[in-house]
Amino acid sequence: MGQPGLNRRQLLAAAGGLTVAGSLGFAALGTGADALASSARTRVRYWNLFSGGDGANQVAMVDAFRNANPEVAVKASTLTWGGPYYTKLAMAAAGNRAPELAVMHQGRVPGFAPGRLLDPWDMDLLAKYGVRESDFNPVLWQRGLVDGRLYALPLDIHVQLNFYREDVCEKAGLLDTDGRLPAATSADEWFEILKAAKGQLKKGQQTLGLHANDQNFAWWFFVAFYQQLGGTYFDDDHTAVTFDTDKATEVLRFLRKHVTDGYVTPGEADGEAFIAGSPFAWEGNWSVPYFNGEKIRYGAQPLPPVFGKPATHAESHSFVLPHQSGRGGAADEAAHLLAAYMVTHATAWAAGGHVPAYLPTFEDPAYLELAPQNEYSKPAMEHPATEPRVWFAGSTGILAQRIGPAIAASNLGSARPETAARRMKGALEQLLAMKNPMDGRTAAEELTVTGGAA
Repeated sequence: MGQPGLNRRQLLAAAGGLTVAGSLGFAALGTGADALASSARTRVRYWNLFSGGDGANQVAMVDAFRNANPEVAVKASTLTWGGPYYTKLAMAAAGNRAPELAVMHQGRVPGFAPGRLLDPWDMDLLAKYGVRESDFNPVLWQRGLVDGRLYALPLDIHVQLNFYREDVCEKAGLLDTDGRLPAATSADEWFEILKAAKGQLKKGQQTLGLHANDQNFAWWFFVAFYQQLGGTYFDDDHTAVTFDTDKATEVLRFLRKHVTDGYVTPGEADGEAFIAGSPFAWEGNWSVPYFNGEKIRYGAQPLPPVFGKPATHAESHSFVLPHQSGRGGAADEAAHLLAAYMVTHATAWAAGGHVPAYLPTFEDPAYLELAPQNEYSKPAMEHPATEPRVWFAGSTGILAQRIGPAIAASNLGSARPETAARRMKGALEQLLAMKNPMDGRTAAEELTVTGGAA
């Protein structure tokens, strides 16, 4: 996906070399002829936000679909990742100019007012093309439901991982008999691991890269360790904040200690440092192709369960049906066919580091040979730590924008952990009272209208 030393948005923009074309500002993906100009009987417009390594994998998957289904013409377009993508998608759905199919981070689904800006999936059509609930992780599938109807068909989960250099860890005596790093089960044990690894480094070399000053990574790591402690954010009715400032402070002190004890250098290009010999890096699984390309010996595992309960931050790329007033017919069925094909042919997608949502993929011999995916995929799928299910959450959502800076400030020492925890709770209280600009309702009002998310 690009160089992990940058934040995720910078990774995609830098690695993808996006070009702007037309008023919507997107560039076409794929190697076939323009779908809208082709002679195929049914055409499908498909929007996504994949570039870099992900974009290359998408090109291959879409082209494979075209070869297998020549009766369907696919116009696949990639838009700028993050806020710009979701803004364009919302405007297109509201203005009845939406594509037949799109990709969305699952955490953003509640904010898109399902039933208004998103249409539900036709379960009979999905079943016709081989997609059934029983073939998916139950938790992941349930998060795609709103009021009992499926709005987000999961393609994967993408997780934050602890990447480790086998050469350094081997010298430090940290690997087990299988050549892997045992997971630390307490904060003290984790810092002992860092201390042993640091003893093998040259002066000034970073021990761990954790993007201490990046608001998105700071939030993602906090979510993981806060969930390890059993922390919550809101009550079931979304009428009150249940955020535990004591647990939050414990997490913030843990993250801060990496800096104060000299294991992390704020502002370091963490991915490059890992390539150069730094023993550990906390990065997203999208870094796998980048690290593989450097021909280094390394492993990857979920973030260490230092507070006892395994949990590593996870999001999901999912397929959605942007609202169309006249949805139905051949184009709609072709959109279901395309999404089903992509989900059920996910081994190519998993090569980019992502954990496939479609469980039969785990039985594919080609998938089982992928490394380091075969080390982290199963535990990551079993213990995902996700953001609260509210309209202002999700990748690059308002929640990360409000909470992330407080965590980063604590990491860097410009705010005390307990002060940052109180600020986080205050921000959550403000957000809970805000209205979703997509439908004019608070989180509690949305639950009342939909009857709650299943």
